[in-house]
Amino acid sequence: MAYPTVSAPYGFRPINRVDGMPYAGAIRQLPVTQAGAMYYGDLVELDIGGIVGTATSLTSGAKLGVFVGCQYTNAQGQTIQAQYYPGSSVTNALAFVVDDPMAAFKVAVTSDGSTIATVTQAAVGTNVTALAGTPSATTGDSGQSILSTSPAANAAFPLRVIAVVPETATGANAFTEVIVKINLHQYLTATGNAVA
Repeated sequence: MAYPTVSAPYGFRPINRVDGMPYAGAIRQLPVTQAGAMYYGDLVELDIGGIVGTATSLTSGAKLGVFVGCQYTNAQGQTIQAQYYPGSSVTNALAFVVDDPMAAFKVAVTSDGSTIATVTQAAVGTNVTALAGTPSATTGDSGQSILSTSPAANAAFPLRVIAVVPETATGANAFTEVIVKINLHQYLTATGNAVA
């Protein structure tokens, strides 16, 4: 049995950099205006005018990074710092985003967005897609994960598996968590965003 046991997806957690440097908590604060909620660990994209929003596709396209909290003004005029962005009845919203193109993230593996699954060591070096899952407004955590059947040599997939997490193995070659980097990072794409 895996220790610790991964019981549900939790989104993408920054752990270090691909070059081995530790993650020091660096973030970028960017404006957010979307109507929908964003949760700690969600993949995000940079939209026209530098506005951050939840990734429109988890299976293709460039990504900016991972949402790790926010600050906004609520309906009572109070400044709130929170783990998730409620998406309505707020103003002056800033998203806190881990946008380092070299950042590495730990993430759970699922078969359908909620059921924990595994990949083998052969997934390392492949590209993968993500699944939305069910986020929690109680904890503020994302429900995103990677799809267990997606590892492939597909250049359109947005994430690259760089390692498995041995501590959460359920067998000799079955891993419920992996370490990924953003394969198609918006800061590194040759074509930038359209002009507003």
